[in-house]
Amino acid sequence: MSDTEGGPPMPPADAPPRPTPDAPPRPTPDAPPRPTPDAPSEPNPEAHRAGFACLVGRPNAGKSTLTNALVGHKVAITSSKPQTTRHTIRGISTAPDSQLVLVDTPGLHRPRTLLGQRLNDRVREALLDVDVVGFCLPADQRVGPGDQFIAAELTELRRVKRKPVVAIATKSDLVSRDRLLQHLVAIDELGEWDAIIPCSGTRGDQVQEVRSVLVGLLPPSPPLYPEQVLTDEPNNVMIAELVREAALEGVRDELPHSLAVVVEEIVRREQEQPGAGPMLDVRVSVYVERDSQKAIIIGRGGSRLREVGSTARGAIEELLGSRVFLDLHVKVAKDWQRDPKALGRLGF
Repeated sequence: MSDTEGGPPMPPADAPPRPTPDAPPRPTPDAPPRPTPDAPSEPNPEAHRAGFACLVGRPNAGKSTLTNALVGHKVAITSSKPQTTRHTIRGISTAPDSQLVLVDTPGLHRPRTLLGQRLNDRVREALLDVDVVGFCLPADQRVGPGDQFIAAELTELRRVKRKPVVAIATKSDLVSRDRLLQHLVAIDELGEWDAIIPCSGTRGDQVQEVRSVLVGLLPPSPPLYPEQVLTDEPNNVMIAELVREAALEGVRDELPHSLAVVVEEIVRREQEQPGAGPMLDVRVSVYVERDSQKAIIIGRGGSRLREVGSTARGAIEELLGSRVFLDLHVKVAKDWQRDPKALGRLGF
């Protein structure tokens, strides 16, 4: 073909050949070889995020339910009674690109007892040690003085310590869409937040979205715990919490504050029959403040205590992966919530 026929001009005979459009440019002698499209790329540690998130809120704000939903496993007890969380339970949610360690705290509130003061101290200590804070405000309750009290503390924390705070409208499944929108507006007016997101830990609505928002505020880091670990709480603490959860159901409103549980011992029983699975003897003491409360826990003829034991035993067996003989004893420690020595003996 000649130049006059509209084709491209022919290169001189001694010119180097042109690369075709699909061919990669040839590297110069000093340039490192380029990886082929199918070659695996080097892992980028900056892409993985890991850290601690603290869930705070007033009592019965849905913190424990949300913790369990985010972890995908029961690590914190839940109850319709307020102030059921006594320890800062850590639940661990692991994904290929992130690890979120959740610290479920007692409800932050204006304390009326020495126990209340110590629980508040635990919450404040947890807030200083985490990377991001989730402020839980239940959608089925209007924003009130308790929320304003916590919001003021978080605003100061955000200003002084530069910690990000995410406002989470929990229990979104319990209200209508219009009521939820009103609640979100009230949360927005309560303070300045890095994000506001509604969710339902019970139904699973937007739980993964909450996780994504919290993870996005964590620092780049390799995983902090092995992938299979769901909580770093000792078995004694988990067993005590499971017994408390079973004991709290169906009792009077004042009893949860007066109920403490201590695991006295866990002993492996010698195998009784060939082929039988292992059996653990678990001895637990349940403490109340008055004789009348002891009668409530035990029930007529011990009926309620047997019910508590049956419920708790199933959960403990699942936790320990073994058959369990649960030996429950109810004891009175008068006014233990106000007694510094008693609080120390009971783990507070």
